[in-house]
Amino acid sequence: PRASRTVPFVSKAIGHPLAKYASLIMSGVTLPELGLTKEVIPKHVSVKEAVLPFEKFQGCDILLGPEMRSTGEVMGIDYEFSGAFAKAQIAAGQILPVSGTVFVSLNDLTKRHLAEIGRGFRE
Repeated sequence: PRASRTVPFVSKAIGHPLAKYASLIMSGVTLPELGLTKEVIPKHVSVKEAVLPFEKFQGCDILLGPEMRSTGEVMGIDYEFSGAFAKAQIAAGQILPVSGTVFVSLNDLTKRHLAEIGRGFRE
């Protein structure tokens, strides 16, 4: 992950200005002096999602590769992963379906959980 995008996201997710803290630590300030004496565990879940330019740039290649093609990023925050994920998708301009077909791709280690996962979508 790129620090230029990740540090601001994590800072917002945990409620601490990490870049500022890093500069203070480099100048000799200690973590306890910053009030950081234990791990910060937020009560919420944060999800980062890329905003892809396919609507903005009609005709661009929609096949994704290793190069960055996002035009920005958004963040979804909620007390549960499902809510944070949905908020991130909506903020990125995705329309979330409320019915239809679900494609589930599992590796060999998780295939035994397919029935349970499928029932979760049915409910």
